Amino acid sequence: MAEKISTRAIVCREPLGDGGGWRMETVRLRDIEDDELLVRIVASGICHTDVTFGSLPVGTPFTHYPSIKGHEGSGYVERVGPKVTVAQPGDPVLLSYAFCEKCAICEAGHPAHCVDSTPINFLGYDAFYSDDNTTDTPDLRGGFFSQSSFANWTIAKQHSVVNVKGTVNDEDLKVLAPLGCGIQTGSASVANLSRPGPNDSVLVLGLGGVGLSAIMGAKLQGCTTIIGVDRIDSRLRVARELGATHTINTSNMGDLDELVNQVHGLTGGYGASVTIEATGAMPLIRKGLALTRFAGKYVQVGVAPFGEEMSFEVFPNMTSGRHIIGTVEGDAVAVEFVPKMVKWFKEGRFPVDKLVRFYKAEEWQTAVHDMEQGDTVKAVILW
Repeated sequence: MAEKISTRAIVCREPLGDGGGWRMETVRLRDIEDDELLVRIVASGICHTDVTFGSLPVGTPFTHYPSIKGHEGSGYVERVGPKVTVAQPGDPVLLSYAFCEKCAICEAGHPAHCVDSTPINFLGYDAFYSDDNTTDTPDLRGGFFSQSSFANWTIAKQHSVVNVKGTVNDEDLKVLAPLGCGIQTGSASVANLSRPGPNDSVLVLGLGGVGLSAIMGAKLQGCTTIIGVDRIDSRLRVARELGATHTINTSNMGDLDELVNQVHGLTGGYGASVTIEATGAMPLIRKGLALTRFAGKYVQVGVAPFGEEMSFEVFPNMTSGRHIIGTVEGDAVAVEFVPKMVKWFKEGRFPVDKLVRFYKAEEWQTAVHDMEQGDTVKAVILW
């Protein structure tokens, strides 16, 4: 049995905000299994999903305490199990989401929509020991999105690993850490899933990391009209830098009918060919179809509060021909799509660096605060 590795990690013992529910601790790792890799994490993006699932009340389905979150990791492989084929020690890797590999959906090429995606990604597996745990049984849950990258060293399943050997340097790994989830979700929702063309209009609701990545995806597709919508001027400014042809600030709107009128005015009266909803805010979701033209695509990316419902009249929607699509990760296969994003970045066509702000791992609380206040688009903690 190999000696247990000691590492720093952000341990989520109680919901965030409940009197120090998260804190930096020294923990230890169990041995890796046959299909796992030991990865030294260099950087990890902070996603709102980390905050959401680390803030839910104790006992909520698909959340677990104590655990280690983080699912936008980058780093170097240090050790591999005997069944691992994706990488070798020393290889730089980007980490993405988890899936079962066996269900009909995975086998059909849609692992992001694996039938067991929710329990696999959000419940994970026991991987860490508290520093004072003297037993042989791990007491801290790892495997969040099969990686738990809020730790300097972690264990990842090989299906969540993308080998980027020969394509990135040390600095690139820091910038590109968020590719495995948020950046992939936004850009793939456009470039992989909805695939608009040059004559199409794309509307993006919400300009966080996901929404701004959708703007970049629309520019890569050569769309002539790209509309970004948000309440924060700084994010609207970034959207224009990334390729938005028009931006709309909703902060002072009396009601969202005004937004519908403005979008229709920018699209010849039809609405957007593709609407990417990246806020999860129900008032915007309920206007989504009205913002989308006949035969257009409405794509739900933002995570709405649990239990909320979207409704529409069946006959008018049938005659409109609109497509209503829900997606995770933009239906991207990470080992195929992540290298595309790396290539676009290296070519200067995918400026992820405009979204990223770096923090030391010990500054994670400041990073979360800055994201929640809108001061930072994509916070990346460095180990």
